Amino acid sequence: MKHRVIKENDLFFLTDESGDIPPGSTDGCGLYTQDTRFLSRLELSINGVKPILLESSAETNCQAVFRLTNPHMEEEGQVKLWRETVEIMRHRFIQDGVLYESIAYTNYGPKTVGFETSITVDADFADMFTVRGIKAGMIGSVTGKSVDADRIAIRYAGADGIARETRIAWNIPADRVSPDGTVTFAVELKPREVRTIELTVTPVIADKAPQAKPREEALRLLDASYRRWEQGSTSVDSDLEIFNKLYHRGMRDLRMLLTDLGHGPFPVAGLPWYAVPFGRDSLIAALQMLPANPEVALGTLRTMAVYQGSKVDPWRDETPGKIMHEIRYGELANTNQIPFTPYYGSVDSTPLFVVLAIEYYRWTGDLGAIRELMPALERALEWIDQSGDLDGDGFVEYHSVSSGGIANQGWKDSGDSIVHASGDFAETPIALAEVQGYVYLAKTGMAEIFRKLGRNAEAEALERAAADMKRRFEQSFWMADESFYAIALDREKRQVQSVTSNPGHLLMTGLPDENRAELVARRLTAEDMFSGYGIRTMSEKSTGYNPMSYHNGSVWPHDNSLCLIGMSRMGFIEQALKVTRGLMRAAEHFEYARLPELFCGYEDTLGRPVPYPVACSPQAWAAGTPLIFLQVFLGLDPDVPDGIIRLRPALPEGMNRLSVRQLRVGSGTLSLTVTRREGNAVPEVEVEHNSTGCELRVLHAIHQDVQN
Repeated sequence: MKHRVIKENDLFFLTDESGDIPPGSTDGCGLYTQDTRFLSRLELSINGVKPILLESSAETNCQAVFRLTNPHMEEEGQVKLWRETVEIMRHRFIQDGVLYESIAYTNYGPKTVGFETSITVDADFADMFTVRGIKAGMIGSVTGKSVDADRIAIRYAGADGIARETRIAWNIPADRVSPDGTVTFAVELKPREVRTIELTVTPVIADKAPQAKPREEALRLLDASYRRWEQGSTSVDSDLEIFNKLYHRGMRDLRMLLTDLGHGPFPVAGLPWYAVPFGRDSLIAALQMLPANPEVALGTLRTMAVYQGSKVDPWRDETPGKIMHEIRYGELANTNQIPFTPYYGSVDSTPLFVVLAIEYYRWTGDLGAIRELMPALERALEWIDQSGDLDGDGFVEYHSVSSGGIANQGWKDSGDSIVHASGDFAETPIALAEVQGYVYLAKTGMAEIFRKLGRNAEAEALERAAADMKRRFEQSFWMADESFYAIALDREKRQVQSVTSNPGHLLMTGLPDENRAELVARRLTAEDMFSGYGIRTMSEKSTGYNPMSYHNGSVWPHDNSLCLIGMSRMGFIEQALKVTRGLMRAAEHFEYARLPELFCGYEDTLGRPVPYPVACSPQAWAAGTPLIFLQVFLGLDPDVPDGIIRLRPALPEGMNRLSVRQLRVGSGTLSLTVTRREGNAVPEVEVEHNSTGCELRVLHAIHQDVQN
């Protein structure tokens, strides 16, 4: 079933294409906040019949529109309502914790018509984990439903001691309100007459109720917030329309997915299942957003620091200094039936926290923020060397001790994702290749920051540890017969000899030997790894390959984007452009030109990418992928602390002009246009504005001899 979803801050609404939540829906439709479903049924009818859908769209993310009409209606041979006489327009949005919906009925018939229209509502207050079918348990109950001519209230007493309530109100008196939650209006319309019913739905938690505003005021405030986002973010325009669509779509999706828990904006992972803070996902999405809006990176870092692990708690896989994996706020979490309060079962969130801080500093030069975050950064470094290294071998491993935890704790966290060439699953503790890269970058990057702060001895210690790790990594992870790095080392320190995308992340970290890095870049874009639409998560030649799987042969845009950062930085331009072309071709086949969380890894000879059936869309780190395209096309590599911005522009096939406005770097912005003229292989750069405080250096591409 196709869905329509809108979100604003912590409230989101998922319905079918007609705008309804059908009773007994198994697709998770509902109105959610704090991991609780506050509306589990919403059905619109005309004379007791579901209207016919003409079209619907949630393209703007903050608003959704649905155009419907009536079916033909006869009773005992008499026409009650001729088909397609009444147009029904539903328009909805969310603002400041309240859902607003208007339903406008227009008579396009030549005569006056009369009909009844009904709206049926209900709320089950189900926990998100229950909706997803993951966990049932001790829960509360609905304690009452009050019904009036202009409102319905449904109340719930949670097992966690929290009272929850859903309040539904409408602007004109109903003709009937049934105890089951059906609200009926009698409507009479002259030709071309319009009548509008307006509703609000307000979730209430612990007697804290957002205040509904007049509809037009609420809509004006919502529109203004999106304008501020666009005006304060980097904008692009090119002569390649699919890139323009992708970038604009990504920016709007990221704005939709922003939430603020009081420490600054940060992106939640994705809709519908992951509209909560995720360590890994939020950190990577914020990293992708640095060229567009670095304030999001700072908000993400501050949020993660607040929830940093402080004790040893096996139930939550928590240890001191560790950055969380995921936090939940629903009834099951609050009653400790699931460990997500928060849960710490990800091995990469902690080094990625340090990496984001380093990259934020390179983009902004904001040493004040680094000083503010330093206690959390130091605790994260301690975790890497202590709790993160489970056996003292100098590599960071994972092993879950929680009975309710996640077995595989890298980004490929499905149970079958770390598989030997024999087909056997690797046993924990497991050391993932890309995690060692994040650790290496964390140590070398923090060494540079320590030097800026005059902490030279600590800088030297980190550099020695990083150099030793680099040597041991090459010895332990390199598969000579594949000319590629193993995805992991298992419990016995044996290589997990699958060829996967994970080592592609190493390219951005500086860990791999340069010659081996080139071999990695080549393999990632070779036929067995590259589907034509993107880099697969696993090679067609590896034992575990399955193009329909979640992690063993599918294509994940964010995974590609992390490979792209490294390809661009190391100058593997042809491979980088090949990957961006593939993903742009894929995007043309998805609704709104929106890259989903993932899609199947079938060859592009099919003529279209094959969707993955339960992919989240929008997903934050998929939405952030086009922002990495911008970095690739500009060859953008800022080093604000040293006062330098490096550009190595390389435009993809079909793009001969790329204009960038308000690129957020350093203390100001950069606006420029890159142009490729006929007969000139090197693009020209025209700088229109530079208030960054940095010198701009335009370099020539390297590694251009590498073949696709």
